[in-house]
Amino acid sequence: MIPYGKHHIEEDDIAAVVDVLRSGLLTQGPAVESFERAVAEYVGVKHAVAVSSGTAALHLAALAAGVGPGTTLITSPITFVASANAGLYAGGKVAFADIDPDSINMSPAALEASLGANPDTKAIVPVHFAGLPCDMPAIKSLADKAGAVVIEDAAHALGATYPDGTRVGCCGHSLMTIFSFHPVKAIAAGEGGMVTTNDDAVYRRLIRLRSHGINKLDDPLLLKDQAYADGIQNPWYYEMQELGFHYRITDIQCALGLSQFGKLDAFLDRRRALVRRYDAAFGGNVHCRPAQICGRDASAHHLYVLRVRFDDLATTRSAFMASLRAQGVGSQVHYIPVPSHPVYRALGADPAACPNATSYYSQALSIPLFVDLTDAEQRHVIETITNLVKPK
Repeated sequence: MIPYGKHHIEEDDIAAVVDVLRSGLLTQGPAVESFERAVAEYVGVKHAVAVSSGTAALHLAALAAGVGPGTTLITSPITFVASANAGLYAGGKVAFADIDPDSINMSPAALEASLGANPDTKAIVPVHFAGLPCDMPAIKSLADKAGAVVIEDAAHALGATYPDGTRVGCCGHSLMTIFSFHPVKAIAAGEGGMVTTNDDAVYRRLIRLRSHGINKLDDPLLLKDQAYADGIQNPWYYEMQELGFHYRITDIQCALGLSQFGKLDAFLDRRRALVRRYDAAFGGNVHCRPAQICGRDASAHHLYVLRVRFDDLATTRSAFMASLRAQGVGSQVHYIPVPSHPVYRALGADPAACPNATSYYSQALSIPLFVDLTDAEQRHVIETITNLVKPK
């Protein structure tokens, strides 16, 4: 079976993990800082904070942005639920801005309408779907007018670039950007995430929040009478200064992530070559076409999604996926629109309010795209799908 996505691990990745296992520090050691520094330098940002998952990164970013009771977080309906859940975790409300049908990213026009309906918006979370950067200048302009903070969800987009050549994660159009290092993402750390920012105060708060809210760096101590004796800080003393979380990442994960990171550009090159072949194969097909048709050179190409006209083919998506599976081709759907999930319906979300997302979802099918996909396997995928979409 050819899966829709898969990580790529080599012997040097294994050796990097083994080196940490043989060292004296499995967590809170030097590999974490090295990984943070490598990513920060690559994307061109001042600070990077590694955490236990992309979901943890979103949660902490929402808190650091000031999302809480009486505020709203706006995100895309086409994303993994974590992008929206971060607003609920922080105690806020969640609203949605429909997608642009060509990019599958948040539509600035829809965002403007959502901001008008939600004047208490504190944070906007545009999602760089499948690795394609959103129209960040337009989104940032709308956020500034509304007094809202931008948090880029770049879980799919490590290595992607903006039109001006800067890299996603530099936070040129946002207060924070988050990444994910889940195994099917651009690089794998097992699990893991990261928040990048250029804001010193936000950085300090993220550092505290990921470790129980305990003072870090040179944060001033609040209880001087307990903290000091004879003018010298007590060596055992620390303070939990706000409610934080255990969102630390291990050195084991960061060693793997750092080893993988050294291969990122090669990974991106391979993904782009595979995407070019898919585009050539499906670009002119009447019954299925690439879901994203712009920004190919800028995207990190986490996913390859087709829009398949299942109704025209007199079949269902389930039957189509079963036919693919019978011929050794895995597939997936990214994503069920978040407003369609029971939790969000119960909170008043209306899927019909995002018609572009609903239309996209009815046709979406992710097909295999990963570094180790061979040319022969890709030809098999293309031939199998082409045969399935031929008129009967």
